[in-house]
Amino acid sequence: MSTATTSARRPADAVLRISEEAALAAAVVDDETDPITAETDPADEPMLINMGPQHPSTHGVLRIAMELQGETVLRSKPIIGYLHTGMEKTAEDLTYLQGPTNVTRMDYASPLFNELVFCLAVEDLLGAEIPPRATWIRMLMCELNRMSSHLLFLATNGMDLGAVGMMLYGWKEREEILRFFESVTGLRMNHNYIRPGGVAADLPDGWQADVEHILAVLPDRLEQFDTLMTGQPIWRDRTQGVGVITADEAIAMSATGPLLRSSGEAWDLRRTMPYLAYDEVEFDVVVGAYGDTFDRYAIRLNEIRESMRIVSQCLDKMPKGPYRTEDRKVTPPPRARIDESMEALIHHFKIFTEGFRVPPGETYVAVESPRGELGCYLVSDGGPKPQRVHIRAPSFVNLQSLPHLMYGGLIADAIAVISSVDPIMGEVDR
Repeated sequence: MSTATTSARRPADAVLRISEEAALAAAVVDDETDPITAETDPADEPMLINMGPQHPSTHGVLRIAMELQGETVLRSKPIIGYLHTGMEKTAEDLTYLQGPTNVTRMDYASPLFNELVFCLAVEDLLGAEIPPRATWIRMLMCELNRMSSHLLFLATNGMDLGAVGMMLYGWKEREEILRFFESVTGLRMNHNYIRPGGVAADLPDGWQADVEHILAVLPDRLEQFDTLMTGQPIWRDRTQGVGVITADEAIAMSATGPLLRSSGEAWDLRRTMPYLAYDEVEFDVVVGAYGDTFDRYAIRLNEIRESMRIVSQCLDKMPKGPYRTEDRKVTPPPRARIDESMEALIHHFKIFTEGFRVPPGETYVAVESPRGELGCYLVSDGGPKPQRVHIRAPSFVNLQSLPHLMYGGLIADAIAVISSVDPIMGEVDR
């Protein structure tokens, strides 16, 4: 397996900065001898506070209940539910063709991945064969979405730790990709572009030039971000040795994505369980060496570069042909035919009002989203609507690592830890 490590970005003489409290958290000690709670002034009682949900770093929808000894975090508990939308239950009242409109709003920073995993699950039950062009279009769009999601992370991660300039720069470069999405799907977010059987529309004229422009602009920008952040002493002090997690701990908590890979575990579904055409492209799985907040930042920075490699190969290998399946039970007729044929009009009407039926059965399909394993469990009873839809949201699963990552650290480090996990609350409170 080809992997790249973030440790190459560190100075050769770098020493991992682990606070005394974080080091103690990694060892199993008795409460009576734990220096975190021992030798304190009796008048200095532990204090319970709430960080969020109104705190800017928790995006207004995540609450962390903390027990503090001075500025040291003794215990913490994520409290969710402030953005609850019931999307999974809603999905059971929508046809399979309407499903992507619903799930795309879960992880609103990477909506195309939500659409993709739902459609792959539907197609698995249908036994549908997807045209090669539709497969490569999906892969192109998802890798661009991975880039835009990681750029958003760099922007907000910088802002959370006081690097306000990074917020402006990351947001600016993300706009280049969202502008391309708008030209293809008509929307900047929540696209409803990937649909069962393929995609909603073919790529527009001039799409190659637009993608090449993105690939030409980003390398210099990423080098600037690298210079601005990676070697900056204050940035390193705020991130190195903060929120450390080992591979065994991450696996025990079912962590995936950059959170798992920061511990050195090269687990990426695009490589370990290939889907779409990922087994036909070359890219490296970026892993960390220390499992800290710095590694999680560096992994995402370097994953943008790897996604650019994949997008470049999509440009070269994009096949011609249909962009959606020719199965008329699943695919509506071409819009031009509606004005010419009564049969086409009836077909179009029935597809969009009644939907199509999916054979009875159940399936689970997973893809590698920017935050980890995004899975869709789908149950069909043979009707035009799913009987059960459940999404395995990586943000929801990764959140349970917060108490471990924060234990023994300073309250100021809690901001860095939350940001490095990069949770999107839309898929947590789905």
